[in-house]
Amino acid sequence: MTQLALVRHGETEWHAENRYAGISDVSLTARGLEQARQLAAWAGKAGFAAVWTSTLTRAQLTAAPCADAIGVPLNVDERLRELDFGQAEGLTRAEMHERFPEALRAFRADPVADHLPGGEDPTEAVRRFTGCLYDLVDRYPGDRVLVVAHTTAIRLALCELIGVPLRDYRRIFPSVRNCALTEIRLSREEAALLEFNTPIESIQELTT
Repeated sequence: MTQLALVRHGETEWHAENRYAGISDVSLTARGLEQARQLAAWAGKAGFAAVWTSTLTRAQLTAAPCADAIGVPLNVDERLRELDFGQAEGLTRAEMHERFPEALRAFRADPVADHLPGGEDPTEAVRRFTGCLYDLVDRYPGDRVLVVAHTTAIRLALCELIGVPLRDYRRIFPSVRNCALTEIRLSREEAALLEFNTPIESIQELTT
């Protein structure tokens, strides 16, 4: 089996206002860059065979120092990108409530059947994301691989892999911290959740 360390990117410029970034290509804050540096300090000693990330800048800025620290190329795959949130891109929850209150209420009740207006179907998103993870299993059997990605995509993938209904992803996994560690052991036949949402400060201590 392959161990996949799934890490959300560092803090972004939209983090303070909790704006939905989705496929919007926002960058990291100074704190986000520092989180990436801390992640790299740990990753360089964690025995990773490879680093993979999405096409979005915030993920690549987080993953690149890790690849450098490990001494491997940075692999980019568009299947690891965040969901497209459609009309919610760039908005806060309050702004969504002003623009499409009924759709927001439906989303909160069932974020899969009633995903955000104009947004990507989560069932399609989880198919592409886990498809990439299974390809990594085939490519790196028995290895440990770092995957830097995005909060909603990671939570949906976890639900799919451990057999939780996708509609429960916001309830079962309410948040993923920036640069926090979530690790799974995965094969084509089974999956195990080894660690979830361990803060960057805690994993950084493992290098000291």
